[in-house]
Amino acid sequence: MQKQLQPIPKFGNDDEEFEFWSTHDTTEYIDWSRVKPVAFPNLKPTEEVDLKLQELLVLREIERLAKQRHTSKRALIVQYLAEGIRNSAVPNSQIQ
Repeated sequence: MQKQLQPIPKFGNDDEEFEFWSTHDTTEYIDWSRVKPVAFPNLKPTEEVDLKLQELLVLREIERLAKQRHTSKRALIVQYLAEGIRNSAVPNSQIQ
């Protein structure tokens, strides 16, 4: 018997959607066993990523550590992301 899925609510903006998915499990709303790969061949690569750090304590800690290391918050976040990717043991990683 297939699990009854909840309807995905309509969101007024990105912040509402962010808050919702931060506190809800997607398996209650999406049957991931039926998901198929999708390709977007016409997308242009971007160098920017917009992060919303809702947790004030995380942001304060990033600011504190950046000051301590005499670097920018952005540089510190990029460094942590690169280290996390390297440490995730993904084969053929191009991160250096």
